[in-house]
Amino acid sequence: MAKLSLLAAFAAAALVPASADAALLTFTISGDYQASFTIDSAPTPDEYLGGTGLVLWDVDVDAADGGGLADIAFFDASLGGGLSIIDYEDFSPFLVADGPQLYSGTVQAPVFGTGTFQLTEYQGAGRYTLTIADASPAAVPEPASWAVMLAGFGATGAAIRRRRRAVTQAA
Repeated sequence: MAKLSLLAAFAAAALVPASADAALLTFTISGDYQASFTIDSAPTPDEYLGGTGLVLWDVDVDAADGGGLADIAFFDASLGGGLSIIDYEDFSPFLVADGPQLYSGTVQAPVFGTGTFQLTEYQGAGRYTLTIADASPAAVPEPASWAVMLAGFGATGAAIRRRRRAVTQAA
């Protein structure tokens, strides 16, 4: 009866759904302006630019000039793509750069992927390289996965033990 209860507990744990979070991505800008920030791969925008882009407010930007909180706008292909980093307090731009559209999906549900992109300063001569890389911590198995794995190890150990007893009794 105890074994049956234990088996039922493992089966219930295996069926419990686990929540899936969006991956964290690190955006690193190098070149004439240097900065980095981390956001979700599928963020919820704080503002929309008339269907031609999106804005994320209060992003913590680590920049060569000190950084701090900034609003980051991502533009779609109809505006030439690229992004801008705008000072949170006085709305002055740190960087406005043209380049490819950096997200797929819609402005209401953007999805960012990893890669390296070339950007140029809007109406200027600055050149930048934007690298988007996965910043998510290493995967940790879900509790249900641990339960199934432990049950498998237990079953393997029981089978080995049973086989050893059968061999020693026959001799």
